[in-house]
Formats: sequence, C-alpha cells, structure tokens
Amino acid sequence: MTAQPGVIPGVARIIYPNPERERGPARGRSQGMADIRDLLEAVRDTESARAHFRGLLHIAIGRRVTTPAGDAVSTGVTWRELAAWLKQLRFDTDLVKQYGADPDALAPRDRNRFWYSAIAMARVDSPEAFADAEILADSLKGMGFLVGPPPAGAVPPPKSKPAAAKEKDKPAAKDKSAKSPKPKKKK
Repeated sequence: MTAQPGVIPGVARIIYPNPERERGPARGRSQGMADIRDLLEAVRDTESARAHFRGLLHIAIGRRVTTPAGDAVSTGVTWRELAAWLKQLRFDTDLVKQYGADPDALAPRDRNRFWYSAIAMARVDSPEAFADAEILADSLKGMGFLVGPPPAGAVPPPKSKPAAAKEKDKPAAKDKSAKSPKPKKKK
C-alpha cells in the first residue's frame, strides 16, 4: 500500500503514514498491562493491600497471575513499570511504613522515584515478602485472581525450628552436677 505523504499546514515537516501504528502496539513482555491495572485497582481499596503491601509488590514483580478462566493478568512487571502504576493509581504512600520505610524520607516530589525507592527497600525477595504474598494470594483468589508459584530458585530457605523445640527433640542430657565427683587417682 502506497500513501502520499501529507503536509500539515503551518508546520514545516512531512508526516509519513506508519502502517505498524495502525496495526496496534506490539505485544511483548508488557502483554496484558491493562490487566495488571485491574489487579492493582482491586487490591488497592481492600484491607488486604494495607496489611500485606510487601506481598503485593512480590506478586506483581515475580509471579504469574491469571483469571480462573486461565487468561493471563500478569507475568510479572519491572520495578519501573510497577512504580509507574503505583503512582498512576495513587496508592497511599503510608503503606511503606509496613516494612520500616519512612515516606517523608523518600523523594516527596517525584512519585516515580518514591515508589521505585520504596520497592527497593521492601526486599521483595525476602522470606517476609514470600509469607505476605502467600497470605495475599488467598485473598486474591476471592477477587477472581489466581497467583502462581514463586519463580524457581527464589524460594526462601526453610524456617528453622525454634530453640525450645530443638531442646525437646534431643534426649535428656545427664545431669553431672548431681553425681559426686570421682576421687582422683594417686600415683
């Protein structure tokens, strides 16, 4: 298809038709980005986001989220994309207090940088983030979102037993203080 270039009156440039633009955007890693917006909007207004914000960050970045019908909602987004979504959807900045970040100390005028810094401070690969994500995944199931397993190799180490439980598992040690000391041998 050949099209004539058009000259816009009052502008000193020629605009050529772009057949790729007419077909629509290419679908790459950001496939279904409008769907991640639906997920974030659904979680934003619930109490589960307030209680498990670090888990929400973990799920949005590293897990596959689908609908019950099997349609992909998200296959994971980059920190930068997630920061842009959190800014655009106007998430409450006080949510970062959950994991010890001070919202007043993070870039107050640049919300993209604020959220990017907040994501970095959240340690989304920590065992706490995994635990929050598992709790939030149950809540998301009720909202119509199924959360997949964590990425391979990113599973947190198993929790060690508490010290009290370890002592109960060991056989009772002999009490040496109750016995009388043995007499020393003379030479």
